[in-house]
Amino acid sequence: MLDVKGRWVFITGAARGIGRGAALFMASKGCNLILQARKAENCAKTAEEARALGVEVRTVGAEFSDLKQVEAMLAAIDDMKVDVDIVLNNAGLQIAYREKYNETPASDYETSFTVNTTAPMMIVYHFLPKMEKRAFGRIVNTTSGIRLEPEQAGYSASKAALDKVTMDLASKYNGTDICINLTDPGWCRTDLGGPNAPNSPESSLPGVVTGAFINDRKSGRLFAAGDFYGMTIEEAVEKAEKDIPYYTGSIGF
Repeated sequence: MLDVKGRWVFITGAARGIGRGAALFMASKGCNLILQARKAENCAKTAEEARALGVEVRTVGAEFSDLKQVEAMLAAIDDMKVDVDIVLNNAGLQIAYREKYNETPASDYETSFTVNTTAPMMIVYHFLPKMEKRAFGRIVNTTSGIRLEPEQAGYSASKAALDKVTMDLASKYNGTDICINLTDPGWCRTDLGGPNAPNSPESSLPGVVTGAFINDRKSGRLFAAGDFYGMTIEEAVEKAEKDIPYYTGSIGF
């Protein structure tokens, strides 16, 4: 299992819910953090708790529906002059639930794709060349298990697109020490998942961070949180490296 102590990890959607839990987990393992939310001050509580664990923490703000803000955020991170070794793309937006799904407006798709597909991939493309120069990196993009719900078409389509481009990109790095994978946190009681979700945000751990700790040079896998319930990170990594297949491009993944 990879020792992440002292490495810098960039986590989006870190103010609350799954992103906040991932941030504090990574801090407990000795990672320094760059935390993102719509406004940097929204990460203040997470940052305070993480610093209490003895790590360095920086915060940035960006509204992902505005790609100019994403560009400015990435420039601000570059100005920090630190090497981002791990990216956890957790932030996402469920734009609406359309009971009259045949009346889904085009704007649902436009906003969903900007926030859930384009913004995270801008982040990936920004950090990948830097990771290539150092011959090391871990990228984990967050997907969704939503299926057969046209009521959430914008959200599910944007996540399906993120899946595809992530896995296709991962094929270029398989066998290197830059590992690109997906995670599915499951349906959790967050602002996005709503109060009726069956799982607590805490249940997403360690699954949502497992991709940061793998050390077998394999990319293109989906680490679903439900596969790792109740495990330590050491147990989760062992299972991930032994049992979770990687994407080969076959239909039906």
